[in-house]
Amino acid sequence: MACAAPPSPLPAHRSATAARVVFAVGPHPPGFYRRFKPSTGGAPRSSLRVVASGFKADPVEERPPVAPLADVPFSADASSPVEPQPQVSTGTWKWKGYNIRYQYAGTSGPALVLIHGFGANSDHWRKNIPVLAMAHRVYALDLIGYGYSDKPNPREIEENFYTFETWGEQLNTFCAEVVQSEAFFICNSIGGVVGLQAAVMEPKKCKGIVLLDISLRMLHIKKQPWFGKPFIRSFQSLLRNTIVGKLFFNAVATPESVKNILCQCYHDTSAVTDELVQIILQPGLDPGAVDVFLEFICYSGGPLPEELLPLVKVRMILVHGEKDPWEPVELGRAYSSFDTVEDFIVLPDVGHCPQDEAPELVNPLVESFVKRHT
Repeated sequence: MACAAPPSPLPAHRSATAARVVFAVGPHPPGFYRRFKPSTGGAPRSSLRVVASGFKADPVEERPPVAPLADVPFSADASSPVEPQPQVSTGTWKWKGYNIRYQYAGTSGPALVLIHGFGANSDHWRKNIPVLAMAHRVYALDLIGYGYSDKPNPREIEENFYTFETWGEQLNTFCAEVVQSEAFFICNSIGGVVGLQAAVMEPKKCKGIVLLDISLRMLHIKKQPWFGKPFIRSFQSLLRNTIVGKLFFNAVATPESVKNILCQCYHDTSAVTDELVQIILQPGLDPGAVDVFLEFICYSGGPLPEELLPLVKVRMILVHGEKDPWEPVELGRAYSSFDTVEDFIVLPDVGHCPQDEAPELVNPLVESFVKRHT
């Protein structure tokens, strides 16, 4: 099934073994290239770093061949054994009486908690968990209301349940009861606001944050013109309280619609596979999913990232897909001016979900950031 309206021509295939190169705009002239080295936070705040793939690696010193080991998988060039990736397991955690689904892998090293975006779930990190778990304890949870976690009806529980404060509390309690240590938060889209909110609520739970295409919350009520606010509230009431909302949900909760939406936010539409469509769609067909969906798209209050960032005390990096159509890269770059943001990294030819579209770029950035702050 092809995407209805794919973006402009696809980028060249990204090889997982391709060299990663960074160039900086500002103090360096155009065309100045250097091999990627993790930032130590000393780079000028205004610099724009771009991580690219597809370049040839520099020549390396020749070494004598190593005799192969029996029954050990080897890399493509047969020069070194490939360490098998840890197995990913699934667990269920009880929180406030609700079942919360999470995945985990790895037995040693710093703890990482991966937080998904709107409409997604922990399966969106399937290309990251086993890789990162080779040197870390990795956890990915389904926020309440999403994925295979329970979806309590917002009309039957306390008012304003599906908020960033609720999810921030869920994340901190998860760290206390399941992870049982402080952790690095690795976040995508609205998951970034969840991570920031949790770090503000309980600073000792968080070691550092990687924000992947953080939601800028452009539909927040504070970002709307005064004359538009009454219309927004009326539209939200229409969705919540009439059949219009359910009809809208039914129109988007189909394989065709989900694929078309993903093709908008992924620059490389070849990454929008049938598997990915089912990962996003299937939990959305659960009972209660429609009410959570409508509750969140009508949630135009709560914290803004620019309100939370100055309150966070740990170090952060912002990673942004250059071709993100929903969160424009130049607007995201404005967040790099906050003191605790040590780097703003642009991924060329990548859209809104870089952890899934370009894991070969994202995983090394996460690993280097964690290593610097451990």
